Amino acid sequence: MSPGFDAPSEDRLDELAADLGLSLDDDATADYAALAADAVDAVGDVRHADSFDPGLAPADLAGRGGGYRPDAEEDPLNAWLHKTAVRTSDDGPLAGRSVGLKDSIALAGSPLTLGSNVMEGFVPRIDATVVGRLLDAGAEIAGKLNMESFAWSGRGDLSDYGPVLNPHSPDHLAGGSSSGSGAAPAAGDCDVALGTDQAGSVRIPSSWCGLVGLKPTYGLVPYTGVVGLERTIDHVGPMGPSVDVVARVLDAIAGEDVREGVRLDERQPRGIGGDDYAAAVGADVDGLSVGVLEEGFGWTFSEDAVDETVREAARSLERRGVTVESASAPIHERTLSIWPGIATQGGAHCLLGGGTGTNHRGWAWPRLARVLDSFRTARANDLPPTVVRSLLVAAHLDDAYGVEPYAKARSEAMAARRAYDDLLATYDALVLPTTAMRAFERDAEWDRRDALDREVTTIANTAMFDLTGHPAVSVPCGTRDGLPVGLQLVGAHRDETTLLSLAAALTDD
Repeated sequence: MSPGFDAPSEDRLDELAADLGLSLDDDATADYAALAADAVDAVGDVRHADSFDPGLAPADLAGRGGGYRPDAEEDPLNAWLHKTAVRTSDDGPLAGRSVGLKDSIALAGSPLTLGSNVMEGFVPRIDATVVGRLLDAGAEIAGKLNMESFAWSGRGDLSDYGPVLNPHSPDHLAGGSSSGSGAAPAAGDCDVALGTDQAGSVRIPSSWCGLVGLKPTYGLVPYTGVVGLERTIDHVGPMGPSVDVVARVLDAIAGEDVREGVRLDERQPRGIGGDDYAAAVGADVDGLSVGVLEEGFGWTFSEDAVDETVREAARSLERRGVTVESASAPIHERTLSIWPGIATQGGAHCLLGGGTGTNHRGWAWPRLARVLDSFRTARANDLPPTVVRSLLVAAHLDDAYGVEPYAKARSEAMAARRAYDDLLATYDALVLPTTAMRAFERDAEWDRRDALDREVTTIANTAMFDLTGHPAVSVPCGTRDGLPVGLQLVGAHRDETTLLSLAAALTDD
């Protein structure tokens, strides 16, 4: 058996001590080198130990086949990275449905790239819990979908495998970071897709591609086997052409992830379960009320066409007996200052921590940690500018201020949650534009600075609800100049049924 972990040399120990602000003389260095060697040797005992098996590896991996990368003729939108046809059951509520997966979601036997050349060659041996639940429900996994590199953008043109084009206009982008998960269902290439959402990455491409896209309540859907960005804002959600198909997928994937009595995902509250979401689609909305969140309109970068279309769609709910009133939460305007404080430091620490981090008791996917650490170190210059910026800023904040910026932002996010909760004690849902603008035009001439400044605006109305954990759904509510406009409904925690009922009422009109 190979040894565990290597102990630091005395020279390296001196460097580490200096980084920590410690001053060691020669005798202290020698003593601590010996102590460190013993401690590292003890830790190394776990490296080759037989650890807890969460039961995520499929029994018949060999029977899945290798899949393939489609060419441009088959995939003109560049939505797919790997096509498959994985099915384990012909029965179930999703029988006959094809599902695409954002390429941060593990499908055993298929490459997982995170949209980046940095991860080239990584093939998981496990299925994410949501994948196992889809297969148990009779769905077919149609493949892995293109995404923004390391999920760190909302535009749709920062994948190392090329931009994902909008099915409504090939001159425009699909949005991100779940780019292919927006384009493929909208183009009819699959019935529904799964995306992940840390700042709006389910809802932004849904808005730009004309889909229904749901970010569930934080923790409702397990994240086991999905590469995270920051543990407190990681969400998985369905994206599809109708409220009904999104609700049926949520039925299949919601609920606590427990294996052999062990909770695998500590993002989930104990005992959390789903509801009959499909039944909510036809529910009567007469007597419900919505608050039109005024701070979600009129950003300096907002398009008048978007604001007008969303307000008109909200008023249309009155014909169904819904009370529509103006509502206000001034803290919403601070989204673009609060969210970066959490995502930048927290996201950098997660990436530098092998995509796993510390200070949690759930399953940590050891192989991902090893692979991500080694690939990131060997191919650091291949990281996208969004990641490089965040790593550099996080390093500076850590050095100059410690974790104070993160802690302050987390405190502000709690204040935002209270503000939304206060409104949701009066209203059944809040209404605002999903994105303040329609799909960006594809433009290869943007320089690095302009492109990064531009993409930040995409998350202005979505990111705060990742911080607060409220469920939010983007619903197509019209088009302007051929490009879809998305209306966002935000509800109380664990009240997806009301959101889906209102979403269905909007799409029925």
